[in-house]
Amino acid sequence: MTKTQYYTAASLDGFIADQANSLDWLLQFGFPSQSDYPDFIRDIGALAMGSTTYEWILARHIRPESGEPSPWPYAQPTWVFSSRDLPQIEGADLRLVRGDVGPVHREMMAAAGGKNIWLVGGGELVGRFHDQGLLDELFVQIASVTLGGGAPLLPRRITTPPLRLVSATPWGDAFVQLRYEVPKAKR
Repeated sequence: MTKTQYYTAASLDGFIADQANSLDWLLQFGFPSQSDYPDFIRDIGALAMGSTTYEWILARHIRPESGEPSPWPYAQPTWVFSSRDLPQIEGADLRLVRGDVGPVHREMMAAAGGKNIWLVGGGELVGRFHDQGLLDELFVQIASVTLGGGAPLLPRRITTPPLRLVSATPWGDAFVQLRYEVPKAKR
Protein backbone atom coordinates (compact mmCIF):
# COMPACT_ATOMS: atom_id res chain seq x y z
CA MET A 1 0.00 0.00 0.00
CA THR A 2 1.33 3.42 -0.97
CA LYS A 3 2.33 5.64 1.95
CA THR A 4 2.92 9.37 1.97
CA GLN A 5 6.08 9.96 3.99
CA TYR A 6 7.97 12.97 5.31
CA TYR A 7 11.67 12.04 5.44
CA THR A 8 13.88 14.84 6.72
CA ALA A 9 16.53 15.99 9.16
CA ALA A 10 15.95 18.47 11.97
CA SER A 11 17.89 20.15 14.73
CA LEU A 12 17.32 19.00 18.29
CA ASP A 13 15.08 22.04 18.80
CA GLY A 14 12.91 21.20 15.79
CA PHE A 15 14.10 23.23 12.80
CA ILE A 16 14.83 21.94 9.27
CA ALA A 17 16.71 25.08 8.20
CA ASP A 18 18.16 28.03 10.07
CA GLN A 19 16.88 31.64 9.95
CA ALA A 20 18.71 32.21 6.63
CA ASN A 21 17.25 28.99 5.09
CA SER A 22 20.72 27.46 5.31
CA LEU A 23 21.48 23.79 5.83
CA ASP A 24 25.14 24.35 6.70
CA TRP A 25 24.37 23.11 10.22
CA LEU A 26 23.40 19.76 8.67
CA LEU A 27 25.96 19.59 5.87
CA GLN A 28 28.82 19.77 8.41
CA PHE A 29 28.07 16.10 9.20
CA GLY A 30 28.40 14.86 5.61
CA PHE A 31 26.37 11.85 4.54
CA PRO A 32 25.95 9.55 7.54
CA SER A 33 27.60 6.16 7.15
CA GLN A 34 24.66 4.64 8.98
CA SER A 35 21.55 5.51 7.03
CA ASP A 36 18.44 3.90 5.64
CA TYR A 37 18.23 6.46 2.80
CA PRO A 38 19.23 3.96 0.05
CA ASP A 39 16.42 1.62 1.13
CA PHE A 40 14.00 4.52 1.61
CA ILE A 41 14.55 6.08 -1.84
CA ARG A 42 14.29 2.68 -3.55
CA ASP A 43 10.66 2.50 -2.38
CA ILE A 44 9.74 6.02 -3.58
CA GLY A 45 7.65 6.46 -6.73
CA ALA A 46 6.90 10.20 -6.59
CA LEU A 47 8.09 13.29 -4.71
CA ALA A 48 6.69 16.66 -3.65
CA MET A 49 8.52 19.73 -2.43
CA GLY A 50 7.96 23.42 -1.90
CA SER A 51 9.63 26.19 -3.86
CA THR A 52 12.21 26.97 -1.14
CA THR A 53 13.44 23.36 -1.19
CA TYR A 54 13.47 23.33 -4.99
CA GLU A 55 15.40 26.60 -5.20
CA TRP A 56 17.90 25.33 -2.60
CA ILE A 57 18.58 22.25 -4.77
CA LEU A 58 18.91 24.49 -7.84
CA ALA A 59 21.36 26.87 -6.17
CA ARG A 60 23.47 24.24 -4.39
CA HIS A 61 23.55 21.36 -6.85
CA ILE A 62 22.06 22.04 -10.28
CA ARG A 63 23.34 25.57 -10.94
CA PRO A 64 25.96 26.29 -8.30
CA GLU A 65 27.86 29.58 -8.51
CA SER A 66 31.13 27.71 -8.19
CA GLY A 67 31.96 24.13 -8.95
CA GLU A 68 30.49 21.57 -11.28
CA PRO A 69 26.75 21.43 -11.75
CA SER A 70 25.05 18.14 -10.93
CA PRO A 71 22.10 16.53 -12.67
CA TRP A 72 18.67 16.52 -11.04
CA PRO A 73 19.09 13.99 -8.21
CA TYR A 74 15.75 12.17 -8.58
CA ALA A 75 14.53 9.78 -11.27
CA GLN A 76 10.98 9.89 -9.88
CA PRO A 77 8.40 12.42 -11.04
CA THR A 78 8.51 15.46 -8.78
CA TRP A 79 5.77 17.96 -8.01
CA VAL A 80 6.98 21.41 -6.96
CA PHE A 81 4.40 23.54 -5.15
CA SER A 82 4.83 27.26 -5.68
CA SER A 83 2.71 30.38 -6.06
CA ARG A 84 5.21 31.81 -8.56
CA ASP A 85 6.95 30.76 -11.75
CA LEU A 86 10.16 28.77 -11.29
CA PRO A 87 12.85 27.72 -13.75
CA GLN A 88 12.61 24.20 -15.19
CA ILE A 89 15.48 21.72 -15.34
CA GLU A 90 16.21 20.03 -18.64
CA GLY A 91 15.65 16.28 -18.47
CA ALA A 92 13.94 16.30 -15.06
CA ASP A 93 10.38 15.03 -14.65
CA LEU A 94 9.08 18.16 -12.88
CA ARG A 95 5.51 19.34 -12.51
CA LEU A 96 5.11 22.87 -11.18
CA VAL A 97 1.80 23.15 -9.33
CA ARG A 98 -0.05 25.46 -6.98
CA GLY A 99 -3.08 25.32 -4.77
CA ASP A 100 -4.80 22.44 -3.03
CA VAL A 101 -2.62 19.39 -2.30
CA GLY A 102 -5.56 16.94 -2.51
CA PRO A 103 -5.94 16.70 -6.30
CA VAL A 104 -2.16 16.74 -6.75
CA HIS A 105 -1.82 13.89 -4.22
CA ARG A 106 -4.19 11.80 -6.36
CA GLU A 107 -1.97 12.45 -9.41
CA MET A 108 1.10 11.51 -7.37
CA MET A 109 -0.52 8.27 -6.20
CA ALA A 110 -1.21 7.28 -9.79
CA ALA A 111 2.32 8.17 -10.91
CA ALA A 112 3.94 6.37 -7.96
CA GLY A 113 2.79 3.02 -9.34
CA GLY A 114 2.28 1.39 -5.94
CA LYS A 115 5.46 2.86 -4.45
CA ASN A 116 5.54 5.48 -1.71
CA ILE A 117 5.37 9.28 -1.96
CA TRP A 118 8.14 11.37 -0.38
CA LEU A 119 7.29 14.83 0.91
CA VAL A 120 10.78 16.29 0.72
CA GLY A 121 9.91 19.58 2.42
CA GLY A 122 9.26 22.12 3.70
CA GLY A 123 7.33 21.82 6.86
CA GLU A 124 4.41 24.04 5.83
CA LEU A 125 3.81 21.98 2.67
CA VAL A 126 3.91 18.79 4.73
CA GLY A 127 1.45 20.41 7.12
CA ARG A 128 -0.98 20.98 4.24
CA PHE A 129 -0.84 17.25 3.42
CA HIS A 130 -1.40 16.47 7.11
CA ASP A 131 -4.38 18.85 7.27
CA GLN A 132 -6.12 16.79 4.58
CA GLY A 133 -5.33 13.44 6.24
CA LEU A 134 -2.80 12.50 3.55
CA LEU A 135 0.36 12.14 5.67
CA ASP A 136 1.10 8.57 6.81
CA GLU A 137 4.63 8.55 8.27
CA LEU A 138 7.43 10.79 9.49
CA PHE A 139 11.11 9.84 9.41
CA VAL A 140 13.05 12.53 11.26
CA GLN A 141 16.81 12.39 11.68
CA ILE A 142 17.46 14.53 14.76
CA ALA A 143 20.92 16.11 14.65
CA SER A 144 22.98 16.98 17.71
CA VAL A 145 22.71 20.74 17.20
CA THR A 146 20.25 23.47 18.19
CA LEU A 147 19.46 26.43 15.95
CA GLY A 148 17.32 28.66 18.16
CA GLY A 149 14.99 29.47 15.25
CA GLY A 150 14.39 28.93 11.56
CA ALA A 151 12.02 26.83 9.46
CA PRO A 152 10.04 24.52 11.76
CA LEU A 153 9.93 20.78 11.19
CA LEU A 154 6.13 20.64 10.97
CA PRO A 155 4.28 23.83 11.93
CA ARG A 156 1.12 22.11 13.04
CA ARG A 157 -0.40 21.23 16.36
CA ILE A 158 -0.75 17.44 16.34
CA THR A 159 -2.05 16.25 19.70
CA THR A 160 -5.15 14.11 19.26
CA PRO A 161 -4.54 11.53 18.13
CA PRO A 162 -0.82 11.80 18.86
CA LEU A 163 1.84 10.47 16.52
CA ARG A 164 2.73 6.82 17.19
CA LEU A 165 6.45 6.11 17.65
CA VAL A 166 7.47 3.11 15.54
CA SER A 167 11.23 3.20 16.11
CA ALA A 168 14.18 5.22 17.39
CA THR A 169 17.49 4.33 15.75
CA PRO A 170 20.84 5.96 16.60
CA TRP A 171 23.11 6.81 13.68
CA GLY A 172 26.67 7.25 14.90
CA ASP A 173 27.25 9.89 17.57
CA ALA A 174 25.36 12.76 15.93
CA PHE A 175 21.91 11.50 14.86
CA VAL A 176 18.91 9.51 15.97
CA GLN A 177 16.16 8.67 13.51
CA LEU A 178 12.65 8.80 14.91
CA ARG A 179 9.99 7.08 12.84
CA TYR A 180 6.34 7.87 13.53
CA GLU A 181 3.04 6.73 12.09
CA VAL A 182 0.44 9.46 11.71
CA PRO A 183 -2.91 8.16 12.99
CA LYS A 184 -5.92 9.44 11.13
CA ALA A 185 -8.18 11.74 13.13
CA LYS A 186 -11.76 10.60 13.42
CA ARG A 187 -13.95 12.90 11.39
